[in-house]
Amino acid sequence: MFIQASGYNDRLSQYDDTRQVDNHDVNRSGGEVNRRKSDVSRQGALMRNLLNEVAYTYFPLRAFGDQMIARFGQSTAEWGLLRSLDERGEQTVAALARSRPVARQWIQRLANQLSFQGMLEFVENPDHKRAKLMRITPAGRTLLAQITTVLEPRAAAMQREFDERELSRTVETLRKLRQRLTAEYRRPKGSGT
Repeated sequence: MFIQASGYNDRLSQYDDTRQVDNHDVNRSGGEVNRRKSDVSRQGALMRNLLNEVAYTYFPLRAFGDQMIARFGQSTAEWGLLRSLDERGEQTVAALARSRPVARQWIQRLANQLSFQGMLEFVENPDHKRAKLMRITPAGRTLLAQITTVLEPRAAAMQREFDERELSRTVETLRKLRQRLTAEYRRPKGSGT
């Protein structure tokens, strides 16, 4: 497996002021924060560790993306919106917001900015009179191609540091996790697990 649960909680995280020692959390000054029963702490420990690592990975990933595409005058959010339209086709603002999930107003703000820049356009929606579809423009596709030319060599250099089978398994695991989490947050409240 690509994640080692053993010893994970014994190291300090730059995002957290606590660490696990003998089934209870201890902050950096040595004070006990939260005592846990050993059987409770083992239940779901590997998934908890994975969820934490994914969350902690988000921040350096976003910084990496921001640094990489800053030369194009775009943010990672704008890049992601264009990528979604390029990969999944025309969508309404509301549909894209639901798929993320983020506020519709946030997607609208990004879409308006990208439309102003000529990277996407709003077109008539045959299924709805008022909710227009967002469509990536040729200029938006050109921008994505330019970003890809910067990303590919950096991704290739990083890939050489990992075992290809582990990376493939990680991609598949993250895809399954995303699907599971999506089902979880879309489940009606009060329906249980």
